[in-house]
Amino acid sequence: MPERTPPTLDQRPPELAVIVPTYNEAEAVAEVARRVASVLEGLDWELIFVDDDSPDGTAERARELARLDPRIRVIQRIGRRGLSSACIEGMLSTTAPYLAVMDGDLQHDEALLPHMLQAIRDEDLDIVVGSRYVAGGDLGDWSARRQGMSRLATWIGRTLIRAELSDPMSGFFIVRASVIHGCVRRLSGVGFKLLLDILSASKTPLRLRELPFRFRPRRTGQSKLDTTVLWEYLLMLIQKLVGPMIPLRFIAFSLIGAFGVLVHLSVLWPILHLLGEDAFLVGQATATLVAMTSNFFLNNLLTYRDLRLRGRQLLWGWLSFVLACSLGALANVGIADYLFRAGHSGWVLSALAGILVGAVWNYAVTAVYTWRRPANPI
Repeated sequence: MPERTPPTLDQRPPELAVIVPTYNEAEAVAEVARRVASVLEGLDWELIFVDDDSPDGTAERARELARLDPRIRVIQRIGRRGLSSACIEGMLSTTAPYLAVMDGDLQHDEALLPHMLQAIRDEDLDIVVGSRYVAGGDLGDWSARRQGMSRLATWIGRTLIRAELSDPMSGFFIVRASVIHGCVRRLSGVGFKLLLDILSASKTPLRLRELPFRFRPRRTGQSKLDTTVLWEYLLMLIQKLVGPMIPLRFIAFSLIGAFGVLVHLSVLWPILHLLGEDAFLVGQATATLVAMTSNFFLNNLLTYRDLRLRGRQLLWGWLSFVLACSLGALANVGIADYLFRAGHSGWVLSALAGILVGAVWNYAVTAVYTWRRPANPI
């Protein structure tokens, strides 16, 4: 635990703010603070822990540190979650002209921070990135599978940015606050890859440099990498391609809806195969209910991860979702039939118009009535 530093009236504002997003990192925050204080000795800095209401008491542990050292601050977020959005909140909460982002699990090498700060300041750069892929960098003890996934995601990410960068997926970097203030309204704030978000949101190419670091093994806690990380990365890429006018949740809702069509057909086909075409009505009703149920649970798991329904809320959520989607199906058929019979368009455009109206209806109504209140994250 860092030694107590009494506040003084002549204490200078920070030159560097280190933003550390946390979730269930209670065992690591004291060591993170100790290491940051050690490597930034002689500089004006502040350390901002942004915690997504960790059930292990991470925020309270960080507040204990802040009571001893006024350079440490804590933001505890209630009812929302996400590494990128947490970093953005931390960045907007400070007056420091330089903003560093690093993980709270001790896998990033904090000793690189003063070198990154010196480079961005002395070389008049916009971003300095801690890179695992330049000479001297290393992925550490990652498995071959994880390394392959990282390299594939990196290759895809580089197609979105206008910069020669070997590691756009890095979560360890320093950026000028003016860059964030200039592009913050174009950031998606989704997922774990804020650097890629910043680079793709900037209207002008950014001056950057990469410094090598070795990704260290995790010492405490559990990895946050799971299938939802890959899902959020996919959503961010899609939004960067289609533009910010379409809400990210609607994109996710629509993708799951498209998967629901496959579920529907996979249920309907064997029923017709076994019982014959006379069972079409029964098969269609069964397949529709199964597809709606599949869509509900996938949306609850992915699209509305931060508002996830649990326990008894699931039953009400499922009922409201099925009701809303049933009305959406009627709107779909009605609009498509009207346009086709009126001769305004062919059957393909009529069907697509019906699908679009139904999708918008389902998304809007379920957003209000199904996932209307934040749930306590676990």
